[in-house]
Amino acid sequence: MDLLDAFDTAWLEFDRRVHRVREDQWGEPTPCTAWTVRDLVNHLVGEHLWAPWLLRGATLAEVGDRFDGDVLGDDPIAAWERAAAESHAAFHRPGALDGHVDTSGGESPTTDYGWQMTTDLTVHAWDLARGIGDDDTLGDELAAAVYERVEPEAAGWQGSGLFAAPVPVPDGARAQDRLVALLGRKP
Repeated sequence: MDLLDAFDTAWLEFDRRVHRVREDQWGEPTPCTAWTVRDLVNHLVGEHLWAPWLLRGATLAEVGDRFDGDVLGDDPIAAWERAAAESHAAFHRPGALDGHVDTSGGESPTTDYGWQMTTDLTVHAWDLARGIGDDDTLGDELAAAVYERVEPEAAGWQGSGLFAAPVPVPDGARAQDRLVALLGRKP
């Protein structure tokens, strides 16, 4: 699965779950122990507000703090729709994945950034599904592609606060279970 196919699939998985959040579920907990459903969606909306700027070559300093805090306002679903549409278009702009972006980890190839965004969409689609009691099934091809990208990096992320410690899974576990467990979630 190439990057844009994975990104699009993950984007749709998260989008589908956002549109299933009921009004009374925004305060519900998620597998991200510090985040409610609203906090999780706010995180993804913020990331997708940043993406068009970074993919156009803006630095972190140029973007500044404009996307700090609550970016959902009174209509979290509409906030997601706007940010997601702009981010999706930015990733699909011709040449968007040919350069580098400024990230908190330093300058990174845009393809690495694209896989980071795809990973967040994928894993947080699962988190959001769990938080709202929805079907958490991700496509096998997507889960396998993201796991393949994440697995070599995961050990280096331990202790960074990005993810909890890996959770053991049985031999032969499906790709989705291996992915979420690698990132500290109990399948």
